[in-house]
Amino acid sequence: MRITVCIGSSCHVKGSRQVVRALQQLIAENNLQDKVSLGGTFCLSNCQKGVCVTVDDEFFSVTPENVIEFFRENVLEKV
Repeated sequence: MRITVCIGSSCHVKGSRQVVRALQQLIAENNLQDKVSLGGTFCLSNCQKGVCVTVDDEFFSVTPENVIEFFRENVLEKV
């Protein structure tokens, strides 16, 4: 599974750094380093929708406040 987080200026302002940190921690806590890769990109062309995240090319809008729920529903349940 590949997770990509936009780290462009608009998403950065909306909390992409916190989302990346939380995802790194959640991947480690769940021992998913061999199953999930986490990367960054600069623009996913949905700047108005918050921190843009893709999971295997499926788009999501994630915030620092909902990143744990996002991880449970879209990563843990699919790995």
